[in-house]
Amino acid sequence: MLQAKNRNYRLVFSAPTVSNLGDGVSALALPWLATLLTRDAMLVALVAAAQRSPWFLLSLPVGVWTDRMDRRMLMVRADVVRVLLTLMVVALVLQAPALPLPDGDGLGAILALSVLAFLLGCAEVLRDNAAQTILPSVVDKADLETPNGQMWSAEKVMGEFIGPPLAGVLIAMGVAVPFGFDAASFAIAAVLVWLVVLPPRPPQTPAPFKAALLEGIAWMRANRVILRLAVMLGAVNASHMAGLTVLVLYAQEVLRLDAVGTGFLMTAGAVGGVLGGLLAPRICRRIGLRASMIFGLVAFCVNYALFVYTGSAVIAGVGLAIGGFGSMVWNVATVSFRQRVIPDAILGRVNSIYRFFGWGSMPLGALAGGALVSFVQDDWGREAALRLPFAVATLGTLLVLAYALARLRLD
Repeated sequence: MLQAKNRNYRLVFSAPTVSNLGDGVSALALPWLATLLTRDAMLVALVAAAQRSPWFLLSLPVGVWTDRMDRRMLMVRADVVRVLLTLMVVALVLQAPALPLPDGDGLGAILALSVLAFLLGCAEVLRDNAAQTILPSVVDKADLETPNGQMWSAEKVMGEFIGPPLAGVLIAMGVAVPFGFDAASFAIAAVLVWLVVLPPRPPQTPAPFKAALLEGIAWMRANRVILRLAVMLGAVNASHMAGLTVLVLYAQEVLRLDAVGTGFLMTAGAVGGVLGGLLAPRICRRIGLRASMIFGLVAFCVNYALFVYTGSAVIAGVGLAIGGFGSMVWNVATVSFRQRVIPDAILGRVNSIYRFFGWGSMPLGALAGGALVSFVQDDWGREAALRLPFAVATLGTLLVLAYALARLRLD
């Protein structure tokens, strides 16, 4: 049984590791493609908002589906859909005229890219919600911090350390190349998850959809700690997206970086993330989960504040490294806490409600970041406008930190 569990964990670990490499490539390639289609910060933000909006629109029903369906096959099907959609992005690039497009000529292409980004986000919601419910089935709950730390570290290494600089190289080879690479990573991940053998779940008669959803909501309302963490995460993620949406434009126009340089800038976040993933289990055990979450919030504030004041790519990279370290400590602490506290029978539903609050705010943050730049750039200048979303992110995270210090208790 132990050997089977180890095999299953290796597969569960390997699948997101591979797909996160593709995600890391597209994390730079998708907004870079958007900036080749338009220089309008609001339209660039539209692509980011479209990709994140399914977390607001679909999180609640996806939770019910996750608890009713075969979670492993749900992940496989979602990855297959992502393969097809990413190949459609390749087709969009190949059919476009020479890039970059003149201002005003790329509206149709940017709208098409937004639709594909939305559909990719829908598949991501299905896949990621199912993925977070599988880990407690293949490892002991008492040991969740260690495998969570390993998986989050691997995600950082692939998604932010290797993926973005690799994307810069692939973009130089051709704008469509990174998306073909991304499609291949999703295909490999689908095969790896298909090979996983999960223990049988106790047979149960599914409740009607509405009753099942309300059961998850009732549990969430009764557990105020999980609810507060979800609301806090929503504010943090909205603040984060305000800055992340304009990061590529910031790198191009403030830091004067090309695609390769921007890729290496994004890698700095992974350096901190890898260290955080390796040290987070030890930090959580040494100072406790609540203090670990506070530590993560402080790191986020420092990260955004450095972007407000710096014009140096090195200092910006240090900021991303600090934020990456803090995010790993926050993620390991909060995810391990949730997986240990939430019953398996409703884990999919409660996890989806948590993400509805925690991730559903991301499209609003993305649109806010683009809107801020567009609104003030004529009066403040383009560079000051590109710094403003990071100032807003700093303020938003400081408010969450103050709330956590006053109200967050994990007992």
